[in-house]
Amino acid sequence: MDNSITQKILFEIEQIDQLINDSSPLLDLCKVRDPDFAEKCGAALILQSFYNGIENIMQMIHKNINASSLNGAKWHKDLLENIFEIKVFSDELKILLEDYMQFRHYVRHTYGFQLKWDKMKNLFFDMNIVWQKLKEDLKEYLNNNESTPLNDNN
Repeated sequence: MDNSITQKILFEIEQIDQLINDSSPLLDLCKVRDPDFAEKCGAALILQSFYNGIENIMQMIHKNINASSLNGAKWHKDLLENIFEIKVFSDELKILLEDYMQFRHYVRHTYGFQLKWDKMKNLFFDMNIVWQKLKEDLKEYLNNNESTPLNDNN
């Protein structure tokens, strides 16, 4: 993999790490009580940003391997399928990423007052665990496709 693409992926990883770190006060609050309207909207934006970052990484990997771009109404789903076909992430993560993708789609096409905490809380509470698994798989993939191996600081 081209070093410039690897650097862009590492930048996205840093951005998602910061997103999760900065989300911890809201996450902690939501563990002791259900969020109000503004807090639900904040959690939804965090979840949307989380999947956007993951999708940015998937797009970079896809473009590096396949010169053709994905298009059409279901390109997001096609991208996810493609990434699992080339074994970037372990199969156990596919359903989880589909859930985040579907939620991101829902958030983009709904009003904040329609958000249901019961439908989003598991995604929010599990975000860090999912991210750690994704990051581990990403580092393994990058190490297997990079001339200079990554260390644990990346």
